Amino acid sequence: MRKIVALRRVLYDAVGHFIDDDGWAMASHVAISSLMALFPFLIFATTLASFMGADAFAETAVHLIFDTWPDQIAAPIAREVVNVLTVQRTDLLTFGIVLAAYFASNGIEALRTALNRAYRVTETRSLIFRRLQSLAFVLIATVGFAAISVLLVFAPLLARLAEAKFEWIQPYVGTSTLWRLGIAATVIVLGLVVVHMWLPSGKRSFGSIVPGILFTLAGWLAGSTIFANYLDRFSSYVTTYAGLASIMIAIVFLYIVSAIFILGGELNAAIGRYVEARARVGGDAGG
Repeated sequence: MRKIVALRRVLYDAVGHFIDDDGWAMASHVAISSLMALFPFLIFATTLASFMGADAFAETAVHLIFDTWPDQIAAPIAREVVNVLTVQRTDLLTFGIVLAAYFASNGIEALRTALNRAYRVTETRSLIFRRLQSLAFVLIATVGFAAISVLLVFAPLLARLAEAKFEWIQPYVGTSTLWRLGIAATVIVLGLVVVHMWLPSGKRSFGSIVPGILFTLAGWLAGSTIFANYLDRFSSYVTTYAGLASIMIAIVFLYIVSAIFILGGELNAAIGRYVEARARVGGDAGG
């Protein structure tokens, strides 16, 4: 009974603060900012990766980002991304590519603002520090994606060599699609850990962010499945928005994903507040 009461209080606190603190508006801000940051990030990352010798970066990045999206949403956007990334660019250090990195970091800043509100903290770090941190995250993501693209190029060769030497390993190797999905899932989990740990102001332990991350992963899986089924059976986006249907579908999908992400931060904050309140009550009783 006590656990049920605790769960109800935590959920009431999380959802109540999400609504009172304009969580739906923040979800819209994160969704639009993420979509606007996607193309600049991929342009910057593809150009930088080509200088690093990761020629398969474009294909790898598209798979890592969109393989975890429902097909109805990912397919049209992925086609446009491929069209953009296949344009040859040699202006890595020019003003245009620097601007691409800056606009890509705006997506990181949107996540920071949303999490600061969710965790109920006031930002105390300087604007320069925050922007440099966001740019560093963009650069780290680029290097990481480039390393993965190189790994996936050599993965089939290494798998064949391993199978030839150790026959028992064959059932565990799997297909390249399975490897991509596994890597994409790992990237998502690591990304959630990083943004919850270091983007918002203040310090948090790993254990304190786990509930929100688990909630976010479960919510994304459920939300994307429900939205995909809705598109298959009931959607009228194509007739309503005509040629803009794909972009409208992507925005609505990212809006759902963003709301769930913010609620994950709200859940962590609510659990922390409940634990602190219980500790104070226990301390007062002991005193």
